[in-house]
Amino acid sequence: MDVYMEAKEVAHKIKECQKVLTAIGDESRQHLLVEMMQMDDCRGVRVGEITKRTNLSRPAVSHHLQILKDAGLIKVRKEGTKNYYYFDSDMKSMKKLIGALQAAVDVASHLPDRDN
Repeated sequence: MDVYMEAKEVAHKIKECQKVLTAIGDESRQHLLVEMMQMDDCRGVRVGEITKRTNLSRPAVSHHLQILKDAGLIKVRKEGTKNYYYFDSDMKSMKKLIGALQAAVDVASHLPDRDN
Protein backbone atom coordinates (compact mmCIF):
# COMPACT_ATOMS: atom_id res chain seq x y z
CA MET A 1 0.00 0.00 0.00
CA ASP A 2 1.20 3.47 -0.81
CA VAL A 3 2.34 5.62 2.13
CA TYR A 4 -0.22 8.32 1.36
CA MET A 5 -3.06 5.80 1.54
CA GLU A 6 -1.65 4.56 4.84
CA ALA A 7 -1.59 8.16 6.10
CA LYS A 8 -5.28 8.52 5.24
CA GLU A 9 -6.03 5.32 7.18
CA VAL A 10 -4.09 6.65 10.16
CA ALA A 11 -6.04 9.91 10.00
CA HIS A 12 -9.24 7.87 10.14
CA LYS A 13 -7.96 5.87 13.13
CA ILE A 14 -7.03 9.05 14.99
CA LYS A 15 -10.43 10.57 14.24
CA GLU A 16 -12.05 7.45 15.77
CA CYS A 17 -10.09 8.22 18.96
CA GLN A 18 -11.39 11.77 19.20
CA LYS A 19 -13.40 11.17 22.41
CA VAL A 20 -10.36 9.75 24.18
CA LEU A 21 -8.12 12.55 22.95
CA THR A 22 -10.64 15.15 24.11
CA ALA A 23 -11.05 13.41 27.46
CA ILE A 24 -7.34 13.18 28.25
CA GLY A 25 -6.55 16.54 26.68
CA ASP A 26 -8.20 18.47 29.49
CA GLU A 27 -6.00 19.39 32.45
CA SER A 28 -8.78 18.89 35.01
CA ARG A 29 -9.53 15.40 33.69
CA GLN A 30 -5.83 14.56 33.71
CA HIS A 31 -5.77 15.61 37.36
CA LEU A 32 -8.82 13.43 38.11
CA LEU A 33 -7.19 10.43 36.45
CA VAL A 34 -3.97 10.92 38.40
CA GLU A 35 -5.87 11.29 41.68
CA MET A 36 -7.88 8.15 40.94
CA MET A 37 -4.65 6.25 40.22
CA GLN A 38 -3.23 7.36 43.56
CA MET A 39 -6.23 6.24 45.61
CA ASP A 40 -5.89 2.94 47.42
CA ASP A 41 -9.27 1.45 46.53
CA CYS A 42 -9.21 -0.16 43.07
CA ARG A 43 -12.86 -1.22 43.47
CA GLY A 44 -13.92 2.33 42.74
CA VAL A 45 -14.17 5.80 44.19
CA ARG A 46 -17.11 8.10 44.77
CA VAL A 47 -17.46 11.65 43.50
CA GLY A 48 -17.14 13.04 47.03
CA GLU A 49 -13.79 11.30 47.54
CA ILE A 50 -12.42 12.79 44.32
CA THR A 51 -13.86 16.22 45.12
CA LYS A 52 -11.92 16.27 48.42
CA ARG A 53 -8.66 15.66 46.53
CA THR A 54 -9.20 18.30 43.86
CA ASN A 55 -10.08 21.97 43.73
CA LEU A 56 -13.18 21.16 41.68
CA SER A 57 -16.80 21.32 42.73
CA ARG A 58 -18.87 18.17 43.03
CA PRO A 59 -20.86 19.00 39.83
CA ALA A 60 -17.60 19.66 37.95
CA VAL A 61 -16.14 16.33 39.07
CA SER A 62 -19.32 14.53 38.00
CA HIS A 63 -19.20 16.27 34.61
CA HIS A 64 -15.56 15.31 34.02
CA LEU A 65 -16.16 11.73 35.14
CA GLN A 66 -19.03 11.47 32.64
CA ILE A 67 -16.71 12.60 29.82
CA LEU A 68 -14.09 10.04 30.89
CA LYS A 69 -16.80 7.38 31.03
CA ASP A 70 -18.14 8.31 27.58
CA ALA A 71 -14.59 8.03 26.23
CA GLY A 72 -14.32 4.49 27.60
CA LEU A 73 -11.57 5.26 30.11
CA ILE A 74 -13.54 4.61 33.27
CA LYS A 75 -16.64 2.69 34.25
CA VAL A 76 -19.23 3.16 36.96
CA ARG A 77 -20.67 0.60 39.33
CA LYS A 78 -23.91 1.37 41.16
CA GLU A 79 -24.61 0.09 44.64
CA GLY A 80 -28.01 1.35 45.68
CA THR A 81 -27.80 5.13 45.42
CA LYS A 82 -23.99 5.18 45.39
CA ASN A 83 -21.86 5.32 42.24
CA TYR A 84 -18.29 4.02 42.23
CA TYR A 85 -15.97 5.05 39.41
CA TYR A 86 -13.07 2.84 38.42
CA PHE A 87 -10.69 2.29 35.50
CA ASP A 88 -11.87 0.12 32.65
CA SER A 89 -9.72 -2.98 33.06
CA ASP A 90 -9.62 -3.91 29.36
CA MET A 91 -8.65 -0.33 28.37
CA LYS A 92 -9.98 -0.84 24.82
CA SER A 93 -10.23 2.86 24.07
CA MET A 94 -6.71 3.54 25.35
CA LYS A 95 -5.29 0.60 23.40
CA LYS A 96 -7.06 1.88 20.28
CA LEU A 97 -5.45 5.29 20.77
CA ILE A 98 -2.02 3.74 21.31
CA GLY A 99 -2.47 1.71 18.12
CA ALA A 100 -3.44 4.83 16.15
CA LEU A 101 -0.47 6.76 17.49
CA GLN A 102 1.90 3.89 16.71
CA ALA A 103 0.49 3.69 13.18
CA ALA A 104 1.11 7.44 12.82
CA VAL A 105 4.73 7.00 13.91
CA ASP A 106 5.18 4.11 11.47
CA VAL A 107 3.71 6.04 8.52
CA ALA A 108 5.63 9.22 9.34
CA SER A 109 8.89 7.28 9.29
CA HIS A 110 8.22 6.38 5.63
CA LEU A 111 7.31 9.86 4.46
CA PRO A 112 9.91 11.81 2.47
CA ASP A 113 12.12 14.25 4.36
CA ARG A 114 10.73 17.74 3.78
CA ASP A 115 13.51 19.70 5.45
CA ASN A 116 15.31 20.12 2.14
